[in-house]
Amino acid sequence: MTPKTTYETLLVEKQDHIATVSFNRPKALNALSDTVLKELDAVVTELTEDDDIRGVIFTGSGEKAFVAGADIKELSTLNAVTAPGLSRMMQRTFNRIEQMTKPTIAAVNGFCLGGGNEFAMSCHIRVASENARFGQPEVHLGIIPGAMGTIRLPRLVGKGNAMEMILTGRMIKAKEAHRIGLVNHVVEPDELLPKCREILGEIFKQGPLAIRFAIEAIHHGLQMSADEGGNLESDLFGLCYATEDVREGMAAFMEKRDPDFKCK
Repeated sequence: MTPKTTYETLLVEKQDHIATVSFNRPKALNALSDTVLKELDAVVTELTEDDDIRGVIFTGSGEKAFVAGADIKELSTLNAVTAPGLSRMMQRTFNRIEQMTKPTIAAVNGFCLGGGNEFAMSCHIRVASENARFGQPEVHLGIIPGAMGTIRLPRLVGKGNAMEMILTGRMIKAKEAHRIGLVNHVVEPDELLPKCREILGEIFKQGPLAIRFAIEAIHHGLQMSADEGGNLESDLFGLCYATEDVREGMAAFMEKRDPDFKCK
């Protein structure tokens, strides 16, 4: 794997239509500093515009952490005037991850806390190694989650589980995170990235435009009423029939062969 672009706090490797982005501050447990957030925003733009990339894996460098949270030194310098600005910057950046039409997977190794957990929740799928630990410990610092943690966590795990995690600030193990629906899979540490690539490999076999439309329908549908979401789904369902891929997919099924999608 060869990095295409050099970043100060991120490693970006591209191979087989997959970009693997590693948070690269292992001595700081990959904490989300201002520089990390700015570079993360830049990498989203790069990967969105790279037509060769069809899926993205986010993970953490080192063995201890995915992302252990925001940079506490930077948090300690904020006040009631400046804190909302940081919150909104994190929200904008993480929202861009969630809104990517290329599937994104968080490969969670080690600590996934605070802003790290909020980032992981913005990815479409989460896979955890058995040594992963999840939590929203902001209340220990006298603050609350500021990067959509109070929004995304209840939607993923339910109000009761989210309340307990956020109000106690306690960490949970990977198997518990899987039980409550925070992660999709739990694997041995050495199987983490291979499992993510396996999932993306399955996705890549499907109609690429259908994948894009499905992501859009799910993401926007969660923000709408059931009727509005249904209307969007119907529109996107119809849009599929304006593509050549739908004719190829149907023909391949009837001819009992693998489809050759052209993404058009």
